[in-house]
Formats: sequence, C-alpha cells, structure tokens
Amino acid sequence: MGLISEVLLLPFAPARGSAWAIRQVLQEAERIYYDPATVRAELARLEERLEAGEITEEEFDRQEDELLDRLEIASRHSAGTGNGTTP
Repeated sequence: MGLISEVLLLPFAPARGSAWAIRQVLQEAERIYYDPATVRAELARLEERLEAGEITEEEFDRQEDELLDRLEIASRHSAGTGNGTTP
C-alpha cells in the first residue's frame, strides 16, 4: 500500500517540498528572533537610540518591554528543554 500511495501522491510532491522548506525557514527565523544574544544586542541598540535622542522615553519603554518579553520566553523555553534552543 505504501508504494501505491506514494505513486498517487507524486503530483503533490512539490507542494510537500515547499511546505517543508517554509517550515525550515520559519524555525530558523524563530531561533534567531528568540536568541538571547540577539535580544541583548537589540536592547543595547535601543538604549543607544534613546541616549542619542532618536526615540522618546515612552517608545523606549514600549520596545524594551517587548524585548524583555522575548528574552523571558527564550529563557523559559531553554530552561524547559535544557538544550538552549528556541520555542
């Protein structure tokens, strides 16, 4: 039965391959997005922008909260899995 189903599903192979590629790209993007080093670097750049007067204190607080949330999610996930990967 496996061979027959593979032959019948062969026309859908490009779609399955595309879905796999999309999942891989999404996983890598999430890994980078939640990487603690990336978040810390963004926090440092955000502080530099505040000190340079490029953003207001309110904008700084809003963006800082978002970055700290990402860092917390990354920390929570790495503590749960023990391998340091992303959620």
